[in-house]
Amino acid sequence: MLDDLKFIEKYDSQDALGITEKQSTQLQHNYELPEINQTFDNAVHAGMGGSALWALLSTSWPKYNIPFEVVRGYDIPPYVNQRTLFIASSYSGNTEETLSALAQAEAKGAFIVVIASGGKLLDIAKEKNYPLIALPKIDKPRYGALYGLRGLVILGEKLGILAEENAVKEMEEMAGFIEESVKSWLPTVATSQNLAKQLANEMMGKSVVMYSGPLLTPAAHKWKISFNENSKNIAWEYAFPEFNHNEFTGWTSHPVDKPYAVVYLLSSYDNDRIKKRFDLSDKLLSGRWPSPIRVEAGGDSKLKQLLWTVALGDFVSLYTAFLNGVNPIDTGDNDIIEKFKKELA
Repeated sequence: MLDDLKFIEKYDSQDALGITEKQSTQLQHNYELPEINQTFDNAVHAGMGGSALWALLSTSWPKYNIPFEVVRGYDIPPYVNQRTLFIASSYSGNTEETLSALAQAEAKGAFIVVIASGGKLLDIAKEKNYPLIALPKIDKPRYGALYGLRGLVILGEKLGILAEENAVKEMEEMAGFIEESVKSWLPTVATSQNLAKQLANEMMGKSVVMYSGPLLTPAAHKWKISFNENSKNIAWEYAFPEFNHNEFTGWTSHPVDKPYAVVYLLSSYDNDRIKKRFDLSDKLLSGRWPSPIRVEAGGDSKLKQLLWTVALGDFVSLYTAFLNGVNPIDTGDNDIIEKFKKELA
């Protein structure tokens, strides 16, 4: 079915595939930031959903040389003070959890930076003259994760809080690599040559669970988000080595019938002990769980493997959406998240 372009067009009326194909250009977007002559003891990034995703990605690459915490909720850590860099992040600018966290950070005297494309958060930034990373408008935040990552990297390099040197330049150079990589996953490429279509066919009709090592943990979370929101498919993710201390046992018994697709997201940069855990877990769970689908991350650097895995997951989730008979981009009354927000308000 996935080689039938008319079948795909039936469910892709908003051109989610086209949007996903062009995401690599976000890695070269420029932001203008004022000079910030201040040093910080720690940093807190407040955001939800897709607006937290870029912060999670940044904890794998480029990482930070000061403590950096991602807050996904209404409340901030008790240690926030005047020596804290507080980043309030919401693509829409109206996320109530982030606005609540921002108000608390202001009361603690933290140094505020805003990441938003509009809404109340943008108004606050302009009114109070907070440094602003103004995101380009986009319909769904999950399709703009690389805009946010780019903004965070520019900010972090400017402040000298990144663990990686020359991160901004390295990110810019990734655009061509990702653009080339996704060509083999486009709808015009037959399933026999298309890894994304092959994976979608294996996952159709199943709940999907992703397991990764530390580097690809944010990418696994992106896969979960994409399966949830694009494919309307239940999914979850977890990381090694913690997996072997609890969830590992959960696979040994119930439910007896396991309608799941298990995916190993593997990086050549995984610690050797992590690699051994993947293999040994599969051996000991043989016959008790679905044989894992092994996905080896492409690329010869940590950033390449991180972004390659994210991009692949986006395409897999879109093809799974079409096989599920759903449009990956909800609009109007079909957007249950927006309906929830309205009812909550």
